[in-house]
Amino acid sequence: MDKLRNYEVGFSGLKEGKHNFQFEIGTSFFELFDTEQEFSNPIIKADILLDKHSTFLEFWIKIFGTVDLVCDISNETFRNPIENDTKFLVKFGEEYDDSNEEVITIPQHEHAFNVAQIIYELVTLSIPMKKLSPNLSQKDLEILEKFSPQEIEEKEEQKEEIDPRWEALRQFKNKN
Repeated sequence: MDKLRNYEVGFSGLKEGKHNFQFEIGTSFFELFDTEQEFSNPIIKADILLDKHSTFLEFWIKIFGTVDLVCDISNETFRNPIENDTKFLVKFGEEYDDSNEEVITIPQHEHAFNVAQIIYELVTLSIPMKKLSPNLSQKDLEILEKFSPQEIEEKEEQKEEIDPRWEALRQFKNKN
């Protein structure tokens, strides 16, 4: 975690109440994680509001900015806005436990909470599954719609032949 030390929110010397922190997230932040990214050139800000209470900490983290994505259709690189936020509690206990995403437990002797992993997850979750450039032509969008899974499923359903016995029953039912 030493490489992520710059993303610690120190709370031990703070008075009870609300405190604001802000981090600028760029390419160097994502290089700290050993994963491939689906985006490039991130320009992101993370606004953090810490509400310190006597027995727990309350965090609100909001990320916003832009990333470069590659369009799934045209292979064109385009700028995409991203935004995401989360709220969670940090309580003190025997050992670190983040199995509950709404309440994270940290050891009682800790004096800071590292927000790097949470920021990383917020950014990653804000990347759309379908990466479609806003510059796609109407023709590209029509082709995409033509081959979308819903269209294919509907065409397959229409192709299914109806057993004549069921059709006769359906007509009988409609008469009554």
